[in-house]
Amino acid sequence: MSVLIKPIITEKMTADSELLNRYGFIVDPRANKIQIKDAVEATYGVSVKKVRTMNYGPKRKSRYTKTGVQHGKTNSVKKAIVDVVEGDIIDFYSNL
Repeated sequence: MSVLIKPIITEKMTADSELLNRYGFIVDPRANKIQIKDAVEATYGVSVKKVRTMNYGPKRKSRYTKTGVQHGKTNSVKKAIVDVVEGDIIDFYSNL
């Protein structure tokens, strides 16, 4: 199971990473905090101080067409906010 799916790169998370040493990731919905911590430490070679997780449910949408009402939903997502020890840094933009 691949725990980390992708990093969250938004204006808000970039500001948090620069000011508070805090990084965001989209993670597997079945992963717990210990697995997320181990995956971040193994992947990026940093020491993790704290992990916070949040589950986002799907957003339901409907649209009206000439064939009737179409119902759909977006995917549900689990996000993890990882606090890194002072002095460690994660560079998402390096070409490794």
